Amino acid sequence: MSQASFLNRQGLNLRPDPARVIVRPFKPATEPRDLNPTDKMRANHIVDRVLALSSEAVAVQLADVLDNFQGRHRNLLERFETRADEMEDAFATHGVFSKTQRQLIGAYFLSEYSFEASALFNPSIVPHPDQSGAPKGGSRFIVSLRAIGEGHVSSLTFRTGTIAADGSLAVDPTARLASVPRISHRVSGSDGDRVELVFRPEEDLSERVIFPVTESQSNGIEDARFVKFNDGDRAIYYATYTAYSGRAIRSELIETSDFMSFRLTPLRGAAAHNKGMALFPRKIDGRYAMIARQDNENLYLVYSDDLYTWEGGRVLLKPQFPWEFVQIGNCGAPIELDEGWLLLTHGVGPIRKYSIGAALLDKRDPSRVLARSAEPLLRPEPSEREGYVPNVVYTCGAMRHNDQIILPYAVSDTFSSFATIRISALIEAMRG
Repeated sequence: MSQASFLNRQGLNLRPDPARVIVRPFKPATEPRDLNPTDKMRANHIVDRVLALSSEAVAVQLADVLDNFQGRHRNLLERFETRADEMEDAFATHGVFSKTQRQLIGAYFLSEYSFEASALFNPSIVPHPDQSGAPKGGSRFIVSLRAIGEGHVSSLTFRTGTIAADGSLAVDPTARLASVPRISHRVSGSDGDRVELVFRPEEDLSERVIFPVTESQSNGIEDARFVKFNDGDRAIYYATYTAYSGRAIRSELIETSDFMSFRLTPLRGAAAHNKGMALFPRKIDGRYAMIARQDNENLYLVYSDDLYTWEGGRVLLKPQFPWEFVQIGNCGAPIELDEGWLLLTHGVGPIRKYSIGAALLDKRDPSRVLARSAEPLLRPEPSEREGYVPNVVYTCGAMRHNDQIILPYAVSDTFSSFATIRISALIEAMRG
């Protein structure tokens, strides 16, 4: 079957780059789990060995570390000292470290990690909060992406770009360096940790990497579905994502207004015990609304009074067409059009082939389905079938620009590309 006539692939690809690295804590156990007694014993053996070196040997070793790594990271000596401070609770009683001892000791409790060595996929797109420098009639945007490195650990990274008046796209060059944020606040609760993260202003947005920082996220922050949420005169960006501990999954929420500081909060309620939740960009009749999939098969419409607790819900869409007989899910936040809410969906068909479709929901009552695509808008082309997970196209969120939908999408869980869709032709095709 041919591609939908109203969809245009852009030929613009974002591919994983193993040269992009961060430094992450190393205890020598891997964060974010706490140290056990054996870990603490090993950590103190390392400290003892450094303290046994002469001051000249410490300086030589530190210079060698800097010679190898200085150009690959920002503020490396400062990061070494901070890391030594973070490890103090694990260290046995000791004398005062010299500055070079502290820096060298901190270096032993960090490791370099190639966060997108394996994949860069499942993108979502939102308007940039800073539209200065946007082309006339165009817009600046931010794309969020799921990056995967060693051990199949997922993190969240970003790119910026521009949309021209005619809908053509350009992605800005990626920064050479990459950085993780500082944890500015952490509150532990019965549902898990709520954390606040802060990046430095001088770090380019493409440098910023949100890596797992809580136990529930320890094996991955997956598939962030960003949306620009309008609440009166105030605009804030939310993203639901899947937190994976290695044993269990659940939905959590990111909040930011500037993509420099972020709050990550666990979601509560029965509807949050699965993956793939997508928030409407504004309240419906005074309540927050989500598209969710509690049963791994159908899509539900769920409401909340407080944004953080999601219970119940009613079935909205079930598999109907052969390309989605296995299951359906959402592909990001609904997009508000004059005709209704445009909900992009994914369907799984024979041989676990993933395709992207759409539904149109009533604007006043989104539980009413007005139209639905009988055929996929986007399916894997022969050139897109090979990758980490074959036969998959997938997105975590599109955005409207004038009379087009800008659709970033992942290819076989490996890299990401872009397409544009003419809105009028899409609506006509769904209603036909």
